[in-house]
Amino acid sequence: MAAGNTYEAIATQTLGSTAASVTFSSIPGTYTDLVLAIGAIGTGDLQINGRMNSDTGTNYSTTYLAGNGTSAVSDRAVNANSFGTDYYFSVTTAGNASILQFMNYVNSTTYKTVLCRSGEASKGTIATVALWRNTAAITSITLLANQNAFNTGSTFSLYGIKAA
Repeated sequence: MAAGNTYEAIATQTLGSTAASVTFSSIPGTYTDLVLAIGAIGTGDLQINGRMNSDTGTNYSTTYLAGNGTSAVSDRAVNANSFGTDYYFSVTTAGNASILQFMNYVNSTTYKTVLCRSGEASKGTIATVALWRNTAAITSITLLANQNAFNTGSTFSLYGIKAA
């Protein structure tokens, strides 16, 4: 086990007003991986999508598996203009907790993979894997509130993982 902390806080945003998107830019390339923690509340039905480096091309794919204790569902989106984190949920007042892991985000020879786990107590849980078909280092991440907006008080925290 590595000595000391391996997570290093890069930036945190807490919304003081509603917003359709949240962006982390100028992400340093000094870590092995990135972790993004989201505590989001929607102004209405909300699904969270994301983009890297402002890429709006059809370079994203997402596969997900979700369940609520009674039933399960899975699906896939290919050639999309963003990646999905929680296709299954409609987040309003209860809030959503999501953890996104961006693997090898500075590696210039591989496409970028994102693992996401989300949950809302009244709805269920979801696991997604997303692929950004680009070998560029990730220098910015934008989260999009699909359908409505992120509500005041939503939090977004980006961490870098230091090499062990």
